[in-house]
Amino acid sequence: MGKRIIFTVTNDLRYDQRMLRICSTLTAAGYKVALVGRELPSSIPLQNQPYQQIRLKHLIFKTGKLFYIEINLRLLFFLLFQRFDAVCSIDLDTAIPGIIATKIKSKPHLFDAHELFTHTPEVVRRKPIQKIWESVQKFTFSHTQAAITVGPAIAQYFEEKYKIPVAVVRNMPLKTALKDKQSETSNLPPNNNLPEPNEENALEANPSKITNLPNESMPAWQSKIDAIQGQQFILYQGALNEARGLEILIQAMTKIQGTLVLAGEGDLSQTLRNLTRSLNLDHKVIFLGMIPPNELPQLTKQAYIGYNVSQNAGLSYYLSLNNKFFDYTKALLPSLINPFPEYLTLMKEFQVGLPTEPTVDDVVKQANQLLTNSTLYNDIKSNCKKASEKWIWENETPTLIRVFRDVLN
Repeated sequence: MGKRIIFTVTNDLRYDQRMLRICSTLTAAGYKVALVGRELPSSIPLQNQPYQQIRLKHLIFKTGKLFYIEINLRLLFFLLFQRFDAVCSIDLDTAIPGIIATKIKSKPHLFDAHELFTHTPEVVRRKPIQKIWESVQKFTFSHTQAAITVGPAIAQYFEEKYKIPVAVVRNMPLKTALKDKQSETSNLPPNNNLPEPNEENALEANPSKITNLPNESMPAWQSKIDAIQGQQFILYQGALNEARGLEILIQAMTKIQGTLVLAGEGDLSQTLRNLTRSLNLDHKVIFLGMIPPNELPQLTKQAYIGYNVSQNAGLSYYLSLNNKFFDYTKALLPSLINPFPEYLTLMKEFQVGLPTEPTVDDVVKQANQLLTNSTLYNDIKSNCKKASEKWIWENETPTLIRVFRDVLN
């Protein structure tokens, strides 16, 4: 029987692409995987996956200190009554219950940092809160048997600070196109017997069995895209949160031909809609809302330019290496890109976009270059094609599987 790994997050399981890939890959490697998150008032039904999905329901608090206390207590009690061989906590906000439960049951604990949480904008500007999370981070690395993160720069930061190795598993997309039909594993019961972990077999697994994403003939957002048919549009996909350069982008649209499409929601959702209305840009800025991960590639391929220009609002953003950078590249979509170290290093290998400062003038300048210079645009598009053959999830899975194999053996 495969060993059971429980992953814990505080978000809605439906939209987390990294967790979908991690859990599916380890399931294909022969582990029994459960992903635990929370149910939100806006949560839509989960899709079948080859791993177990569990939502904690009826949480009283949705944000703030009381939310973190409540979700940590709920996760702790959940884990204490579960059988598992390891727990992997995703980010600091689920680390404490994972560590306590694994210590009580004498099982290994792993940690996956999706960002440098102690240096995010909302934490950095509140120094007492930052000190608390710094203490949680130190406690986590002191009681974790293995750690992984999303990019080399954040891994180096942790290694220098805590003197332990941190593996890098980047948020790259699958190389092989997804098949329409669901895999045979999608309807297996949560506690089905799985084969023992086998790294070689996992790497050769059919990607359709890894992803298990159903096809929908006409996504709800498609009618909005059809309405601007023939127009070249700029796409931003991701959370509508602080320091993502979104206010700058909307202001820049007053001087850019074409349309802006925003796929996602977040803390700035209403603020950005109000800004759009105040600038009389309702005809040029389209809000699609949340898009399920299996539909994002279809949307991305229809765009003309991708947008990934964050502001330097703390070390977490400065050292970031996020999903959309690789998703745009996979879709052969030239993009405007953060002039931050991780991105500049990768663009020395393949120039898949234009480094862009988070100012209205530079966004306008670089976007108009891509819109008007067809030679430049096609050269970058060709580079995206080359990069998409190398920057793939299949090249990250050996590291992921090795980390879990070493800890569980």
